[in-house]
Amino acid sequence: MCWQQIAIILQKPKGMARIGSDNASKLFQLNQRMGIAVTGLAFLPDNGVLKSISSYIKEFIKSNQLEKYSVEKTADKIIRLFDAKYEWQKQLDQAKERIERDLVIKKCEILEITKKESYIDFRYKDPHGVTRNGIGRVDPISFIIAGVNQDGSHQVFTCHIPGDKKKNRDSKERGREYGASWIGQTDVVSRIVLGFDGRIGNLPFVEQASKQTDKDIIGKQLRSLEYVIQWGTMTLQDAIDFCTLMIETTSAIQRFSDGIKANPGDLPGVGGPVEILTITPEEGFKWVRKKKIIVHDHLNID
Repeated sequence: MCWQQIAIILQKPKGMARIGSDNASKLFQLNQRMGIAVTGLAFLPDNGVLKSISSYIKEFIKSNQLEKYSVEKTADKIIRLFDAKYEWQKQLDQAKERIERDLVIKKCEILEITKKESYIDFRYKDPHGVTRNGIGRVDPISFIIAGVNQDGSHQVFTCHIPGDKKKNRDSKERGREYGASWIGQTDVVSRIVLGFDGRIGNLPFVEQASKQTDKDIIGKQLRSLEYVIQWGTMTLQDAIDFCTLMIETTSAIQRFSDGIKANPGDLPGVGGPVEILTITPEEGFKWVRKKKIIVHDHLNID
């Protein structure tokens, strides 16, 4: 498992965002056979005080007997923890109210606005009479949990709050034994590996094609652009090199770009030192590269 230290984005009083820190820890050891990578919100309110996601993870480790848990049970427990702490249902209600208010301010005619299980689905006419569709969401917390079970099998799960849990890898299921999974700002790695960015679905010609052709067929055709990578024959060093390449490439592209033409102005969220860990049945959890706290020579601290 490899992870880039994600940037903490702060909102300044003038309404402009800036990078508060690119040293936030988002990769954690759960026990000797499981690890977790987290992206999305860096803090949650707790009794009126902002509390870091890392604090919740550390408390979770202390208060649970993880040695008795499978990878999937651990993922389910963490989902329940953040479902309770985040209170995203309340925020989703507030998001619905904000969308209605914004559409009225922009002189749009609201045709339909519906609260779904984890998002707001809405349809409206803009001031020019053009019918448009939109989706509103609350800021998610996403994580990948990977590890080795007590019987030596391995599993990887991707979870989104709000959202769902997806099994990415399972050594006991044919076809799911090996592969790569990613969360966070994934557009660069998706373009490199899959051959397209998920936002391709927002393009008018793709939306039009979706109305005429089954989405599964379109998805299958798009996936034909994916690079053929022999995940199952990768050595551990190859896997580390691949993860490092994807992260450093994302960081570099964000450095030189300003979003995409269809949605300019994206704030770079990937930067700082890369942390890497491996989990194997033989050696368990092992840090390959971990950020250390340092004091620079030119600083004089009493």
